[in-house]
Amino acid sequence: MTPNELSYHQAIEEIEEILSQIENQELDVDVLGANLKRVVELIKICKKKLHSANKEIEKIFREMET
Repeated sequence: MTPNELSYHQAIEEIEEILSQIENQELDVDVLGANLKRVVELIKICKKKLHSANKEIEKIFREMET
């Protein structure tokens, strides 16, 4: 699944799953780094989606004012 296909909700769920595994010490040290990189990637996806949604909301409000 590409980042564009991943929904905000799916990204958050994946972040929560990885963090839960880290908190419960379920991750092997060998995969910990890869999982942390994935969390960073997912956070970037979420930030991009939030920024995009914010821009769309601002656009809608501007259109309502005219």
